[in-house]
Amino acid sequence: MSDDKAIWPPIEPISAGLHGRCPRCGEGRLFSGFLTVGKRCSNCGLDYSYADAGDGPAVFVILIIGFLIVGLALWVEVTLSPPLWLHLLVWIPLALVLCLTALRLIKGVLLTLQYANKAAEGRLDRDE
Repeated sequence: MSDDKAIWPPIEPISAGLHGRCPRCGEGRLFSGFLTVGKRCSNCGLDYSYADAGDGPAVFVILIIGFLIVGLALWVEVTLSPPLWLHLLVWIPLALVLCLTALRLIKGVLLTLQYANKAAEGRLDRDE
């Protein structure tokens, strides 16, 4: 990854992640499915085997979207006091759409930031 700057211009990782693009060239697709990371970039050939976001995106989505939905539902309940069926009709589909959209966006950003910062598993150096 150290010789990438000589061949490929630096890419803004957050922009590339939000657009689902390759973190090295900014052109190829990062995802092969909705949330499935591809094998490699179709443009520059970068191997995506390094990409492991773990549970990070799901945690961020739960915290951010949960805060928004619960806050809005509480505000609507206090100000308008609608029936329970209306709450279910509004908040469940909104939560699903927001969570699925945010999950892809945040996963893309975390993977491109992982590449840009050369993040890897922690290793103990044993120079003996």
